[in-house]
Amino acid sequence: MRGSLGEKIGEGISADVHAWAPGQVVKLFKPGMSRRLSWHEVQMTHAVFTAGAPAPEVFGVVTLEGRFGVVLSRFDGPTLLHLLRTGAMTRGQVGAILADLCLAVHKTPPPPDVLTLRDWMGAWLQATGGTIPAPIATGVLALIERLSPGDELCHGDLHPGNVIMTAQGPRLIDWTAPMRGPAELDLGFSHFILTEIAPQAADDPERPRAAYAAAQSEYARLTGLSPAVLTMAIESYMPIVLVLFLLGGAFPALRERLLQRIEASLRPQD
Repeated sequence: MRGSLGEKIGEGISADVHAWAPGQVVKLFKPGMSRRLSWHEVQMTHAVFTAGAPAPEVFGVVTLEGRFGVVLSRFDGPTLLHLLRTGAMTRGQVGAILADLCLAVHKTPPPPDVLTLRDWMGAWLQATGGTIPAPIATGVLALIERLSPGDELCHGDLHPGNVIMTAQGPRLIDWTAPMRGPAELDLGFSHFILTEIAPQAADDPERPRAAYAAAQSEYARLTGLSPAVLTMAIESYMPIVLVLFLLGGAFPALRERLLQRIEASLRPQD
């Protein structure tokens, strides 16, 4: 594709983002990243953008010095995380933006090639055989069947670091694992990240927790749901959320503690 590798403007666990051409960036996946998963992100990003989600447009793929990359539209603006950390936005304002984005994603018609939660979980368990103990794998699949999850588009990693505040409004990046499921699943991902993971790295641990509380409260208001009912629904999906995080290889230091927590939550209650 026509363009050239410019300055690095972002970095994550799996990729670096560089300027590429006017209005475009290239997301270069790091060495060792699965080419299959990288291609999956390209395909999913294109699919959800075409469906109308607040995602970047895909212009093509490149290989630079042996690294696979995808050329995307450039979103100019600070991340919502930066605005939260600096105090440029209040925790309530950040929560309201997250809730609005969450609802916008869930109202987007899910593309047919986005897997259902059941199929996504099954594919991950098969691809990473043995990563999750068999009783937990069986239990979480049974839980999905019992919950009969909805068929809404879910981002799967909705947090302030993945939101860029552009002049046209907030936009979501890193469509690595979208799936078709219930809104409560997406809120469950946000809950785990903002109330358990982000506080460990924040100078003020209550800041991400307060932003999430505001997001959940605003989502309940926007959808007309009882806050208590929404909280219970999110909690019911937490074992699924935690298994998906472990399957993705995130937070290896927490593996044993999370496995114990999942096992306890899947245990039949008296």
